Formats: sequence, structure tokens, C-alpha cells
Amino acid sequence: MDIKKIKSNRIIPSSAFSVPKSKIKQYDASNKKKPEVGDLIFGEVIKLGHHKYIQNQSARLHTLNIGTRSVFVFGNRYAPDQFEGLVPDSFTEHLDLFSQGGIVGEVKTQNHLISAPTRIRVLGYICNSEGKVINTRDHILLHPQNTTRKKRGAKVILCIGTSMNSGKTHAAAACCYALSSSGRNVRAAKITGTASLKDILLMNDCGAEHIADFTYFGYPSSYLMDAEKLLWMFNSFDMKYGNDPKKYLVIEFADGIFQRETAMLLRMPEVRDRIHKLIFCAPGSSSVFGGIHVLKEEFGLVPDAISGLCSSSPLAIREIESFTNLPVLQSMEKDYETIFRLIK
Repeated sequence: MDIKKIKSNRIIPSSAFSVPKSKIKQYDASNKKKPEVGDLIFGEVIKLGHHKYIQNQSARLHTLNIGTRSVFVFGNRYAPDQFEGLVPDSFTEHLDLFSQGGIVGEVKTQNHLISAPTRIRVLGYICNSEGKVINTRDHILLHPQNTTRKKRGAKVILCIGTSMNSGKTHAAAACCYALSSSGRNVRAAKITGTASLKDILLMNDCGAEHIADFTYFGYPSSYLMDAEKLLWMFNSFDMKYGNDPKKYLVIEFADGIFQRETAMLLRMPEVRDRIHKLIFCAPGSSSVFGGIHVLKEEFGLVPDAISGLCSSSPLAIREIESFTNLPVLQSMEKDYETIFRLIK
């Protein structure tokens, strides 16, 4: 082993949210093992690209410069607006940074509208005093006391959409605001996606008493997780915070309904049986029209309301009302009384 100390002012990214700072003190410059999802490395920026900032465990954005040293986390990413990135099959000295949350690996596909990824040189694996590599999956923050319930649980408001950046998080936040402003107790989670604290913190700002995402279960992202693990995360959050039928859970699934993990969850009876209200988010009227059709034909689901970016445009709402009677939840208006009537 070639153990080197890390300075106390180290940057620890949000993708390592579940790992205590006290565990991150040193790295092994000699370890060349095959990387795994959740492995922590210490690295140095050697080329700036698309991501010029990194979000730490407290959600602060650190500016990256050539030579910036930080902790990073191996993981997979699915982001049609940015990158598809995967954990490499073998150790490599140079990696791509493909999320602001500090996830690294190898970019496989890239949206042509953005610049190349920021490049990272690996200095070594973060390790404990025995040289064992620190992995986020060994650090789980949510531990429900029970795995089953005998009575009806909290009401689940599920926000899904056509794609990333379709307005799902703002719709979820609007639901949290409406419920909390109406005197209801609400908790919120983002079950799938890529590590970034801003989404669940927005839900917290809008009234969610407890928040969580997949990083609370030790995963830097949910891409390529198996069905058993996805359902485990959903059920764990539900069993931790959703046992009181008088309370509400607002849950967001990332990306669109064709995305692998979202589609898997939507087909699970255990998930479908927990839906109280289904909010479908879309950027425009045409995507609403197509989305309603896909939800019915592919998943046997009918949304209870339409929301997302389209809900901010009176003209888009007029177009939507021309082909469906589904109500439009205007997420940016924050008219909590109207929203509450739609989701209560």
C-alpha cells in the first residue's frame, strides 16, 4: 500500500452523501483494483469541460479549476440532455466527470449540444486504515423498523414525466407546498436519478418534513440498478415515513416513462398499489397527448393531473384542454388551495 493523507478541507461530493466525513482521511495511491459502483476515489481536475462546479455534501457548489483536488464516486449516469456514463470495466488513470454531484466513469454517449466532459486524473482509492476501499453502498442512512404494515399507509403522490427537465421536481415541490400549507404532514423522496441535493432540498423548502433520495441508501445514482434494489429503496422509504394514513408521501421518479428504472417501477404491483394520485409532467401539449396514450397502453395508468413546464403557459394549457378533461396542476403558481383540492 501507498497511503497518503487528505487535507481536512477536502471536497466531498453529494454523491457520497451517506459517507461520514470522518471516514475520508486518506487514499491508497497503489491500488489498481477494478472499480465498482460507489467506490470513492481521490482525484485531480486535468481538463475543464461541461461541469465546472461540484456539489458537496451540504449542497454548496465548489468552482472547479485545473488542479482542483476532490473526492469523486464511481457510478453510472443516464441523462439524455447530457451524458450516458458507466463505471469502467477495469482501472484507468483518467476518468470523465459526468455529474455535478461528483460521479465519475467513462462517457459512452453525449448530447451534441453540450461540451465534452471535465476530465479527472485518479490519485488513488479512498481507504480505511486497513486499506479497504470506502464504498457508499456500505453506508445506509434509512433503516425502517418494519418491512410490512397491517394497516393502510400514507397517501402517495407520484410525480412522473416525459423526460428529464420536464418539470417533475417543481410539480412535486408544489404538492409539498400545497399539503403543508393546508396543515397536512408531508414527506418527500426522489427514488431514482443522479445524485444532486437541490431537488429534495426544494421539496424540503416547500414543506416536506422529511426528505430522502437514493444516496440515503448508499447509491450515487439509480441507473442500471436491478429491480429488487429499486423496490427495496421504494419500500424502505415508504415503511420509514409512510405508515400513518393521515400523512402524505410525495415521490418523484426521474427522467421519462421510457427510462429503464422508471418503467420498471411503474410496472411493479407493489408500487402501483401505493399510488393515491398520479401527476404527469410534460414540456408541451403534444407530449401530454402522447404521454397520456403511452401511460394507458403500456402501463395501464391514467394520470390524475397534468403538470410540468406546460403548466406555466396559458396557451399550452388551452391546447391541453382541447383534447383532455384532466386538470392541470400549475406548479409555478403555488396556488396551494387549488392544488390541494386536486391531490387531497
